[in-house]
Amino acid sequence: MNFFEILKDLALTVFHSVYHILWGDLITIPLPGGSSLGLSLLILILIPSGIYFTLRTRFLPFRMFPEMVKLTVETKDASQKGAISGLQTLFLSTATRVGMGNLVGVVAAISAGGAGAVFWMWVIALLGSSTAFTEATLAQLYKEKDPLYGGYRGGPAYYIHHFFLSGKEKPAAGQTVSGERQSASSGVSAGHNAQKRRRHSVIAVLFALSGLICWCGISQVIGNSVSSAFENAFSIPPIYTTAILVIIAAVIVLRKNATVKVLDIMVPVMAVCYFVITLFIIVKNAGQLPAIFQRIFMEAFGLRQAVAGGIGAVIMNGAKRGLFSNEAGSGSAPCAAAAADVSHPAKEGLLQALGVFIDTLVICSCSAMIMLLAPAELTDGLAGMDLLQTAMEYHMGEFGVIFIAAILWLFSFSTFIGILFYARSNVAYLFGDNWLSQTLYKVLALVMLFIGGLAAYTFVWDLGDIGVGLMTVFNMIVLIPLAPKAMEALGDYERKKKGAK
Repeated sequence: MNFFEILKDLALTVFHSVYHILWGDLITIPLPGGSSLGLSLLILILIPSGIYFTLRTRFLPFRMFPEMVKLTVETKDASQKGAISGLQTLFLSTATRVGMGNLVGVVAAISAGGAGAVFWMWVIALLGSSTAFTEATLAQLYKEKDPLYGGYRGGPAYYIHHFFLSGKEKPAAGQTVSGERQSASSGVSAGHNAQKRRRHSVIAVLFALSGLICWCGISQVIGNSVSSAFENAFSIPPIYTTAILVIIAAVIVLRKNATVKVLDIMVPVMAVCYFVITLFIIVKNAGQLPAIFQRIFMEAFGLRQAVAGGIGAVIMNGAKRGLFSNEAGSGSAPCAAAAADVSHPAKEGLLQALGVFIDTLVICSCSAMIMLLAPAELTDGLAGMDLLQTAMEYHMGEFGVIFIAAILWLFSFSTFIGILFYARSNVAYLFGDNWLSQTLYKVLALVMLFIGGLAAYTFVWDLGDIGVGLMTVFNMIVLIPLAPKAMEALGDYERKKKGAK
């Protein structure tokens, strides 16, 4: 065995060890009948913290849902040159949420965990909505001026940095907890200090690196899923599909500020088209819905799986794909939330909380229904895009296969554009404000997109899972101790709303 083979084996050993620590059974709970429930580190972090944030916000996902919807009709433009509005950041985060996770992620969850995994995706979304509010609000409080792209930047790397190195929990730039903007000189100073500050808070650096690894993994998932779908639909060899996808992506992402403009148009169109088509399928098969919901709840609580010892797989796959889909707690969406130019930080938190609802409770549910409403004898034994496209072919014939291929291309493309926007702030945190590092990471992501078109399906998912898992761990280390700042902002926002009435 030569040196490179030894290095490869070592890398794979480390890879699988980290994956097992994050997603393997850290704690095993015995169940009646000789089966057991395995709980991973991520489940032990996300579910209790989601409950904690839900209680701290006084059940925000339920009591403030009307306010979340109301904020989407506020069309106020950003006041800073290069900045984007709160609604635009919702489109941006929705581009990555209502993307790969909603199609490929739901397929993976049901393939591995059965119909019951859908229920646990719903649970993760309801709990994750409060988590999403907290991290997005903190991103607003600790954002900085962006000297390269204009507007603002920030995210977990920035509020983690300030938590560990500033010596006090003080908003860094942009806004105070009450939502009032700091002076222009304060914002410029914060941007200038970004160059001279000690940028090596260990946890912040680890988060930023994990994010860049995660988004490279997602880039590979995108290439793999799109090439697979087009091969099934049109018999196009993966190399051609992937090459075209990479070329089009490069034209957009290598331009300075094309990202948000493209997503402003793409996200509403693709989401509405997908929702309308799937709603038609659901209405057409409305008579089967009671049986489908019965199956989801029965399998979710292991009434069938517990006997075979498979309930752990149901919960784990639902939670894993739920996190991958709605991103709550992982720290991805706050990278977009920090860029918003809004009048109060809690507004952005509420918009991002709404994004979790849109993602999982609406679009993911539609995807699940497409598969579960198809006869079991057609889909048994299938996984990945084969499962989804077979189900769509049953519902809508050849058009269904073509539609899924086309919508997957749009979802995937928007996800890729969105994650590269996320990467901006992390690249800047690690390497400073320079175009070279920004461009090199974009090129790396494009290379991963190309490689993913030819890569093994399981491996690229595992790479993304490791990245998002590490991001979540590092993000949650600081999210809970900083949560009082977000709660203070929420209280201030609600007091001002009452005073204005």
